[in-house]
Parts: sequence; C-alpha cells; structure tokens
Amino acid sequence: MQALWMVLASFLFATMAVGIKFASNSFGTFELIFYRGVVSVIFMAVVVRARGASLRTPVPMMHLWRSTIGVVSLSSWFYAIAHLPVATAMTLNYMSGVWVAAFIVGGALLYGHPEKQGPLLGTVLLGFVGVIMTLRPTIDQNQLFAGVVGLLSGMGAALAYMQVTALGKAGEPEERTVFYFSAGTTVVGAVGMLFTDVTPWASVRWQDAAWVIPIGVLASLGQWSMTRAYRKGSTLVVASMQYSGIVFAALFSLLIFGDKIPAMGWAGIVVIVASGVLATILRSRAMPNTPAEEH
Repeated sequence: MQALWMVLASFLFATMAVGIKFASNSFGTFELIFYRGVVSVIFMAVVVRARGASLRTPVPMMHLWRSTIGVVSLSSWFYAIAHLPVATAMTLNYMSGVWVAAFIVGGALLYGHPEKQGPLLGTVLLGFVGVIMTLRPTIDQNQLFAGVVGLLSGMGAALAYMQVTALGKAGEPEERTVFYFSAGTTVVGAVGMLFTDVTPWASVRWQDAAWVIPIGVLASLGQWSMTRAYRKGSTLVVASMQYSGIVFAALFSLLIFGDKIPAMGWAGIVVIVASGVLATILRSRAMPNTPAEEH
C-alpha cells in the first residue's frame, strides 16, 4: 500500500515535467529553476513551521554538497525537457538507478572486490544499450546535445540521492533536506539569471506563466510523497515503482504534445526501465536504504 505513494510521487514529477515543457516556451532554464526554488522554499517553510521543526542543522556542508549536485542535475533535466520529448527526457533522468549500480561496480573494482559484481555490471551495460536505442531514433542532430545533457542529469541525480541517503543516516528530517535543496535551487537560479537573458513578464504568454507556481508545488508534493513512501514501505518495491513516472511521461508525450517516438525508441525505454528495476534489486544488498531522486 505504501508503494502507492511512490506512484503518486512519480505522477506529480511527470506532471511537473509537463509544466516545465510548457513554461520553457517563455522562460529560460535558470528562470524556471529560480521560480521553482522560490515556490518550493515558501511551501516547505510553511510545512516546517506547521510541524514545529527547526531549520538549524548540524551538517551544513552535507546540505551544501547535496544542493550543489542536486541543482546541477535539476538544471540538466529542465534543459532536456525543454529540448526533447517529455518521455525521452524523463527516461534519461531515471537512468539514475543504473548510474548508482555503475558507481557500486566502479567502487568494487577500484578497491579490488570485483567478485559478485557481474550481474550488476550486466544491468549497467543493459541500461546503456537502452540509451542507444532510445536516443538514436528519437533525437535529431540538433537535439544531440540535449540528449547528452539529459543523460548527465541522471548521473547527477544518482549522486544527489546517494547524498540524501547519507543525510538520512545523519538524522536529518526530510522537510529540512528538501528546504535546503529548494534554497539552493533559488540561489543558483538567481545567479544564472544575472548572466543570461531574462524574459520580460510583458512578453510572457499567460499559458506559460500559469505553470510557474504549480511547478514548485508539484515538486514539493512529489518529494513529500516520495519520502513518505520510503519511510513507510519496502525500499525495493518503492524503488521499482518509481519507474511508473516514465509511463506517465510517455502518456503525456503522446496525448498532450503528440510526440512521435519510433518503435525502437519505445523498446529502448522498456530496456532502460528493465535495467533500472534489475539494478535496484541487485544493489538493494549493498545500499538497502537508497531513496529515489528529488526533482
């Protein structure tokens, strides 16, 4: 039953991706990051106050590192959403599960413990086969850069939620972690806007502006639902259920945006989901409390 919270979180994140896709018609990547951060900071501040929690943290540098890599991943993902079909961008970001497996295998090889890593290495290779299948038929030449950025967003997400695991083990409550991540996105978005073109509000279409607040709220609610799922449910089941987000994104791509993804592209998405689920099952022994990524 608790795994359904992960399904809800995946739906919220996929819906947020739709909002990013629409809003990107009027706003740049750093603008979207800033607005998403501001709304989420206000939302989470209300949550923290309502729960009587404190924002004082004994591990500020851990939050700084988590926010840094998280914002890089988020920025890459937003850019990919703006320039790729929603289903493709979502799938590349959800490669994070495969990246974690790659990090585990790499660490085992580095420290001279390659035994029992064969199956996990197989899921990593399978995941990258899926990437090739997904990108080759669906990305035009002018979208290749966005595809690489989307792939890197998954790597950043993997690093970020490994840090979230460390914060959880350090005793940090989820609302504090989400708040500081949101604050980090606000700062980075604001700095980025200083060096890029900012869209005058007079030039913004109301259909795009209408998504600014929902994007931040959907992100916060998605993180909250995801955290509840991991706190109450089986880690293995919940981690596998996160891939329902790709299904939601695929439906949105077809029904809302009319994206045309060839059969090989859909097959690649299936391969990536399968490799991610298998990697989750195999890595659960090495990282039993690994949470999903935050968006």
